[in-house]
Amino acid sequence: MPLRLPSDVVSRYRRFSRFNSPYPAHDAGHAVDLYPAGEDGVSPVAGVVRETHTVRCPDRSYAAPTDHLIVIDLDDDWCRRAGTKPGTVARVLHVTPTVASGDRVAVGDVLGPMTRSGFFGQWVDNHLHLGFRPPGANALRASGSLPVVIDTPVAGVTWDGTGTVVDRGPTHVMLDAPAHPAPDERFAAIASDDGIPLDGGLTHYAGGGAFAPIASGRTVSLWGTRVGVAAGRAIEWDPIDVTANGERVVGLSLFAARDADYGAKIVCPDHEFAVGESISVRVAASDDPIRLGNG
Repeated sequence: MPLRLPSDVVSRYRRFSRFNSPYPAHDAGHAVDLYPAGEDGVSPVAGVVRETHTVRCPDRSYAAPTDHLIVIDLDDDWCRRAGTKPGTVARVLHVTPTVASGDRVAVGDVLGPMTRSGFFGQWVDNHLHLGFRPPGANALRASGSLPVVIDTPVAGVTWDGTGTVVDRGPTHVMLDAPAHPAPDERFAAIASDDGIPLDGGLTHYAGGGAFAPIASGRTVSLWGTRVGVAAGRAIEWDPIDVTANGERVVGLSLFAARDADYGAKIVCPDHEFAVGESISVRVAASDDPIRLGNG
């Protein structure tokens, strides 16, 4: 049985994604990345800190040399609300802990400042990685987490692929489109041609997902081009190139957002699209698609 992350927990964050990662911990929706509004790692769970660990990161020029794991024994009441067994354990990454073994934390408490980790790309905002282990399982291994269901609706937003650059980083640009239909009131995500809100790295990560139930074997298309095939809420991407103004880019970052700054994020480390520039994003079948690994 999947663990259901309650809606009132998820609503504390401005964005979330289950599939926008190349790491096996996210396979088939077994973890979720939560993006707080500030720089502090706000706890999505209630319980007692069992232990914290510091681990080495992949060597990245933009990242800290270490990351951190916080293991929390969940309260029985939190487990009941999430529909999981008492004794379930939460694993939180990408936060430098200011909590220690034996500390009790409630939903909304600060666990510590978030850290820029070499485990995620330079275009990825600071966030908490959250996963869960069943009672008695090894909480320190990278794999073995429970599947997670996000118990909150996400509206699918139709987008024609065009927009204007409003912000740029060293490896990405943000567009002013699509517009969020109801900022701060509900979550929304870019939708497929038939209205399914999409999640994941299109298609620089091999698999993505959907924020709504989707029949296994159903094809998924965007702007009239098939981009993948569904398996539950997971989607196996087809070999696809993403282009911006006719130039191939790494991909399109897909996530659910509730903040007014929502817009398409184009991953494009080899291009310098300027603020104010008009962009047209398209997808096309490819015999040599970009696929990023977990290193």
